[in-house]
Amino acid sequence: MLSRHGDKVTVLESHYHPGGVAHAFDIDGYRFDAGPSLWAGMSEAGTNPLRQILDVLEEEVDWIGYDGWGMHIPEGYFRFRTGPDAFVEEIRRLGGEDDVRQWKELVEKMRPLLRAAAAIPPLALRGDYWAPLTLLPYLINALRHAGPGVKALQGPFTAVLEGTVKKGSFLFRWLDYLSFALSGLPADGTMAAAVIYTIGDLHRPGCIIDYPRGGGGAVIAAMVRGIEKFGGRVELRSHVEEIIVEGGRAVGVKLRSGNIVRARKAVVSNASIWDTIRLIPKGAVDAKYIEDSDETPDTGSFMHLHLGIDARGLDDLDIHYSVVDSWSIPIDAPQNMFVVSIPTVLDPSLAPEGKHLVHIYTAGNEPYDLWQGVKRGCPEYEKLKKERAECMWKALEKIIPDVRRRTEVELVATPLTHEFFNRRFRGSYGPGWRAGQAEFPGCITPLKGLLHCGDSTLPGIGLPAVAASGMNAASTLTPVWKQLGLLWDMKRRGMVDSKFNDF
Repeated sequence: MLSRHGDKVTVLESHYHPGGVAHAFDIDGYRFDAGPSLWAGMSEAGTNPLRQILDVLEEEVDWIGYDGWGMHIPEGYFRFRTGPDAFVEEIRRLGGEDDVRQWKELVEKMRPLLRAAAAIPPLALRGDYWAPLTLLPYLINALRHAGPGVKALQGPFTAVLEGTVKKGSFLFRWLDYLSFALSGLPADGTMAAAVIYTIGDLHRPGCIIDYPRGGGGAVIAAMVRGIEKFGGRVELRSHVEEIIVEGGRAVGVKLRSGNIVRARKAVVSNASIWDTIRLIPKGAVDAKYIEDSDETPDTGSFMHLHLGIDARGLDDLDIHYSVVDSWSIPIDAPQNMFVVSIPTVLDPSLAPEGKHLVHIYTAGNEPYDLWQGVKRGCPEYEKLKKERAECMWKALEKIIPDVRRRTEVELVATPLTHEFFNRRFRGSYGPGWRAGQAEFPGCITPLKGLLHCGDSTLPGIGLPAVAASGMNAASTLTPVWKQLGLLWDMKRRGMVDSKFNDF
């Protein structure tokens, strides 16, 4: 966005692939997504912040639509389908009429909150004293929909469920699962706005979910093109070792290579809060900021299996599945929940002919402490890796019973892999701040000239949230008249309008 506004931008990427945690990589003819596999609200202009960024950059991605995913849960198997009606029948079958009644009451309760959340486009946000000017018209609209109740959007989702959805019901368990899948925290720790937005998007009439043709790497490629066509640069293998501070202001960065990159306007970090504070020279900011940042709680990490398998006879697979082993333990308990992606169901070009690409991971619930002090590649590491991967094989066998026999390419990733390749502190999904107890900070930091975006800032973890935080940082560095001009142009072209009026 800063490139689009006319600033000279250099993106310094530590990895040899662009995209950060969302990068793609090639092995033996397979194109794997390292990170996100669920892309919703991307195939049409609307309220998804990542889609808005692509529209700002005037970049296109070819999206393939589908209508749901498979669920293996303790009650058995069901297929979640998008839209306003299909899920009601599954609620009735798995939870009964009382759960159906609770769902309908919850939808009515969420409707004004959803419209309030969608009334504020991320393009209107900024982190400085101009924020009231750009935000006020949209905030008034949000208050028109939800009144003072709009405050509930910043609290835990369980506060919205109170008095409507009974704890222990199938519906509550489903919503707890959905919350954890979004944020790495159960419903009592996930910000209500994120869950309400997702529910509204999945259950609006005509909703489909999207997958980018060419995989997640196609989205990254579009963003790189967008940066470069406006004069920006993306430098790979450029690991930042230190933020340079002169006269109390961030003025550039020093790379591991020894090269210095100077910044005319600002340095923007999208590294995690823990990794960012380690780049700031000692004494450059108040010690309490460092101490508070260092004590930020983290979520769990991941185990991954990336597989290339023989696809013969596998004609009825879905692109996505989730597997939940037990409701009697917390949804975020280690090895309890798994997410599966088989994108070659929709895009066979991601694998050699006659093959499927499979990605399964434990969803932010792998304890880093089990791995701490273990050296990657040593016999102890290989043994632990095999032991901790077994649960993923067993989860996959619920979907493809003979998956081990079919496997031709096998890559196992651990919290240490996540930590090393993605430069993630303790391999974590992100900060574990619980909604209602602590708030994600904004883009402004105590160090002048240093801004922060990514999943350690508002509005939090997940692709749409991270895209919104990047927009916020970019707008904060942009003259307010330029931001208002872009916002007006996007609105005129129908590219920021809510899709939820008929939810």
